[in-house]
Amino acid sequence: MVQPLLRFGIHNFLNAAPLLSPLKEEGSNMGFQVFTDSPASLADRLKSNDLDLAMIPSVEYFKSADTYRLVPSLCIASRGKVGTVLFLTKKPINEISSIAVDNRSRTSVALLKILFSFSSDLTIHSFPPDLESMLVDHSAALIIGDAAFKLSDLDSSITVYDLSEEWFRQTGKTFVHAVLAVRKNILLTQSQKKFIQRVKAEGRGRIKEVVRGYEMLSNVDTKVLEDYLEKKIRYDFDASEDGLVHFRNLCYQHGVILKKYSIEFI
Repeated sequence: MVQPLLRFGIHNFLNAAPLLSPLKEEGSNMGFQVFTDSPASLADRLKSNDLDLAMIPSVEYFKSADTYRLVPSLCIASRGKVGTVLFLTKKPINEISSIAVDNRSRTSVALLKILFSFSSDLTIHSFPPDLESMLVDHSAALIIGDAAFKLSDLDSSITVYDLSEEWFRQTGKTFVHAVLAVRKNILLTQSQKKFIQRVKAEGRGRIKEVVRGYEMLSNVDTKVLEDYLEKKIRYDFDASEDGLVHFRNLCYQHGVILKKYSIEFI
């Protein structure tokens, strides 16, 4: 009897593009059906059993960590300035009354609450990632992913905070943006686990090829995109686990998550 393919979700930002190429090429042969979506949507689909494993925002993993296990060999992380998690403000932090946040992610929203001391009456509103419309009625905006590369010629009155850089400045730790979570009732074969490790290795070796074929950012200098994938994005979980644990602890302290689950691996 032929086993059904496991539904593997991976997000549709540039930082996952090197992983997507080998997944699409060989995934079905290794027992995976590959889907792409935004990080937030992938988290919802995994939670509703529409996916079997997925690259989801780390804060969404924390909320349901008792029902997931992590693949230990792969994550999406950064250590210092990354350029794709940007908080843009028109006012000093203590004067911000409302923030428009990118509707495709949730980890960055949690990070905002941890890194900055806002007024108690702050309101947060979900928006598509368009800076001009986000700032019409709000003091600040949070934009993540590929949309951040398209920001240029910003008004001099806007202050930009790179949240990965701010996290590293405050904690000295790697920040884990997304993890590969597997529902607890799903079993991966040894060959599938090895394939995921190979996906990471092969993807790293294809960065120039991936950037040349990445149509969503065809108007951005390829050297900028190559530098981003080669020097700013990290895929090794082993070197990032300490940062993930610290983020979980701070999420719990700030009331972002209600329970602190232990991190379990497949």
